[in-house]
Amino acid sequence: MRKNLQLVCSAAAITLILVVNASAAKAKSEQPLAGPPELLLSGGRSLTYERSFSSQREVKLKRSFWTKLVDFVAGAPEYRNLVRPYSVAVDSRGRIIVTDPGIPGVHVFDFNLQKYKFIEREGKEAFGAPQCVAVDANDNFYVTDSEAGKIFVFDSDNKFIRTIGSIKGGEGYFKRPTGIAIDSANGHIYVSDTLRHKVFVLDMQGEILRTIGQSGAGNGEFNYPTELRWTGDELIVVDAMNFRIQAFDRSGAFQYAIGNPGDSSNNMFRPKGIGFDSERNLYVVDSLWGIVQVFDHQGQLLYYFGQSGDAPGEFNLPSGMFIDRSNAIYVVDSLNRRVQVFRYHPPISPSSGGTQ
Repeated sequence: MRKNLQLVCSAAAITLILVVNASAAKAKSEQPLAGPPELLLSGGRSLTYERSFSSQREVKLKRSFWTKLVDFVAGAPEYRNLVRPYSVAVDSRGRIIVTDPGIPGVHVFDFNLQKYKFIEREGKEAFGAPQCVAVDANDNFYVTDSEAGKIFVFDSDNKFIRTIGSIKGGEGYFKRPTGIAIDSANGHIYVSDTLRHKVFVLDMQGEILRTIGQSGAGNGEFNYPTELRWTGDELIVVDAMNFRIQAFDRSGAFQYAIGNPGDSSNNMFRPKGIGFDSERNLYVVDSLWGIVQVFDHQGQLLYYFGQSGDAPGEFNLPSGMFIDRSNAIYVVDSLNRRVQVFRYHPPISPSSGGTQ
């Protein structure tokens, strides 16, 4: 019996050694690559790269020794990974919501509580191609589905509430809903219908109040509008194939436009996600160039960051963007299957933060 006990102890010791060595080797191989250097800007401002994430596995960064031992013996659990992420939003609690038409579904990362949730739908209310996401003042989030033609609404606990735009037979009212923005203060939902070249204004129950725009290239007209952002008292619209950004007031009246077609650094070629920092600078993801351009309120290019590639700080067909109240900048790096996080540092702590 003593001999059998010695054999068991020896086997356990060998297993522990193997786990330790395997964990050490894995940790060494998974050391993150260094990010790009800090970008120094005028007036004491700067932009820094912080990190990226791409998997459920990264939500729980600290795993106990015994958990690693179980993984080694029984096999590591399967984790959800980003496949073809498109849009991102962050709620007041720090949950990061990422749409993924490549699965299709929605990832909810909660790094603060070390929780992760993957949301997928079945039957008549199934996701077809979840596109853009926005969050309201109560942390409910709204997901447009460009294939299903409707909007899926979830509460702050990730539970499905309802759809907006559903009609008989399970079809959706919108031809291709893409961008979405919430004006919680006035109870309005803005949805861009890319194929109709319009922005729909809805109340919080989903009833259509009015539309903004029509097909064309003039002020207040659209050529395939996509992403939206509500900030302050302005609705910002990515007018994709007019290669510009347009701004409207609460009544839907045109205010100004930024950008022109072209291949120089101060023009736009494939504008996608947009956001505003605490100094009201406009950030525009240019998908084809693999960069993020930053403009002041007069439309002057201040600087840009990124380039095409797969290293930290580089992009491969980036798409969605979100800037939170602490100036953390989330950029969906779609074909690199990750979200990259940067941070803008203003010279003085502002009294108000970025957009929601």
